[in-house]
Amino acid sequence: MATRRAFLAGMTTALCMPSIARAQGASVLKFAPQSDVAILDPIMSVSYVTRNHAMLIFDTLYGADEHNRAQPQMIEGHLVEQDGRQWTLTLREGLRFHDGSPVLARDVVASVKRWWKRDNVGQVLAALTDELSAVSDRAVRFRLKAPFPMLPDALGKFGTNNAVIMPERLALTEATVQVTEMTGSGPYRFVAGERVPGSRLVYEKFADYVPRQSGQTSALAGPKVAHFDRVEWVVMPDVATAASALQTGEIDWWEQPASDYWDLLSAKGNVKLDLIDTFGSAGVIRFNFLQGPTSNARIRQAALAAISQKDVMTGVIGEDSKHWRDKVGYFLPDTPMASPVSPAAQKEPPDRELVQRLLKEGGYKGEPLVFLVPGDVASIKAQGEVVTDALKQAGFNIDMQLMDWGTVLARANNRQAPDKGGWHMVGTFTAGVGLLNPSSNNFLRGSGTSAIFGWSDIPRLEELRMDWFRAADEKAQAAICAEIQRVAYEAVPYAPTGLYYQQTAYRSNLTGVQKGLPLFYGVRRT
Repeated sequence: MATRRAFLAGMTTALCMPSIARAQGASVLKFAPQSDVAILDPIMSVSYVTRNHAMLIFDTLYGADEHNRAQPQMIEGHLVEQDGRQWTLTLREGLRFHDGSPVLARDVVASVKRWWKRDNVGQVLAALTDELSAVSDRAVRFRLKAPFPMLPDALGKFGTNNAVIMPERLALTEATVQVTEMTGSGPYRFVAGERVPGSRLVYEKFADYVPRQSGQTSALAGPKVAHFDRVEWVVMPDVATAASALQTGEIDWWEQPASDYWDLLSAKGNVKLDLIDTFGSAGVIRFNFLQGPTSNARIRQAALAAISQKDVMTGVIGEDSKHWRDKVGYFLPDTPMASPVSPAAQKEPPDRELVQRLLKEGGYKGEPLVFLVPGDVASIKAQGEVVTDALKQAGFNIDMQLMDWGTVLARANNRQAPDKGGWHMVGTFTAGVGLLNPSSNNFLRGSGTSAIFGWSDIPRLEELRMDWFRAADEKAQAAICAEIQRVAYEAVPYAPTGLYYQQTAYRSNLTGVQKGLPLFYGVRRT
């Protein structure tokens, strides 16, 4: 880190780096994302960089505002009848896809049905739905077996997978097959011909987009007004290059600047640091339930007990504890569903005797554990390095394999043995907003092969999750979440590694940057 500081401090106004020319006669916003977008289809990926890409192109029926409250977005309103068992949603007039076709109710039906095959809360909605139909070109009807007041939250949430609306011809694609034609109805259209994998993605303003006429722009809610003709994503895995490009104005916005650059970036006043995601990012070490030794609960418990959240967060974001939290369990701290964490599993410093006892009980013989870590995402790479060191010191034989994020995502879905491209552990971060409750935490599932990569098979978690949906009030839900967390500490679907608050950095002449996630409507250059 000190070397990077010295390197940046000694630079003048420019580095020897590729020049990024602005499109002739167009207003262009240049953005350096956290990584390349390996998977374009937001139904096929829970990656947040895919979600951010999708929110330029697609729109949703509802949209969560910065306080995580669902607001009508593509719909002008809804009618709830039959004691909450029938919802009729009416689309706004004038909605069109980027190919010029109108957005119709049948597009919505096909899109929702594809989404709910992949999404955690969508699967609950699907199980509760007797019929989802288009009753006219603009009206969509859900007939439910039982009331489901979370329907707007499910269809408009921050977290992945997002219920994006695409043309019926695309939405009829099997949910296990990636859609590569990015035709949506959002404020920007994807320029596929200008995509350079690993380097660049381009989006152009969609002239026929009709923003909402009422409300305030707030995260995924309210009017989505595009002020730039083009948004260009420039992938810059080298942090020194990205820092220089932001300071010299060759890019306008760096999504996740490395923490040791924060002071330097803001020193001259031409760059603003901003915490747009106040929920934070939660660290995750996901275990493979299909492959030994991580198929053994004692081995997972030992790994959990060996990890110091304080050490991980210090490695990821620095020593200043105002930027991170440790003692983080399976729900977001200081929120209604959170309860005290397990002192044994998350003791500081870790209890080495406990780790050794668990390894012995699990019959661990020193087998190598393949740990997939992306080398091109600084935060996940730092997490992986700290966790690898901690596990090695605790007696694990860790084979940390560095690769690009796209390869990690591809490997993560491989259920075969590690010598056939599989794995034992994968490190990532997930949005803190997803830890608010069991409906939104993709990693806190026990549904086996239908769960997210890792395929955690914990039937009791699934029972408790459904109990949570049926609970009478928040107090009852909180009690269920306490039991969910207890079960999770025993079965360990993943190891929480802490929570950190990532600043974003953009040129000081940008205004209208939304809270919640990187969004590109409402943003303008003064």
